[in-house]
Amino acid sequence: MREYVILVNENDEVTGEMEKQEAHVKGLLHRAFSIFIFNNKKELLIQQRAKAKYHSPLQWTNTCCSHPKKGETCLEAAHRRLQEELGFDCILSEKFHFIYKAKVGGGLTEHEFDRVFVGHYDNDVELNPLEVESIRWITLSDLKKEIAHHPENFTEWFKIIFDKYENYIE
Repeated sequence: MREYVILVNENDEVTGEMEKQEAHVKGLLHRAFSIFIFNNKKELLIQQRAKAKYHSPLQWTNTCCSHPKKGETCLEAAHRRLQEELGFDCILSEKFHFIYKAKVGGGLTEHEFDRVFVGHYDNDVELNPLEVESIRWITLSDLKKEIAHHPENFTEWFKIIFDKYENYIE
């Protein structure tokens, strides 16, 4: 089944729709979201992307990230993807948005108008193996050290968010 992304301009105004992989080959700006879930210990839930992902496989990233479908808000999509990837849902609040462009390997470029959501959750997680290889909880200070020592283990967008917006996601 072909997946599509919503193309936008820098003001998040819709300019069209395109098959997801084609948009990544062409590096066109499209809507996306990133979710950061913390537990009561103030640890962040990060995921290792599944081996079968068409880009950034087996790299660590934020709790969940994806693209809304046509007619779906980013918040609605965020709740949907938490369920699909990790088997849970929780209250989410949008903290900020930003635009970034980064090469992600294989001739692909992520160019996203990315809305960042934060939530809290302390119960069981049920991984979807088609999406997620593994998960772990980590403090932001330990995460910062890992990214500094092994940046190749983390997705490009996650490094950008963490570097530029760490204070907004706590």
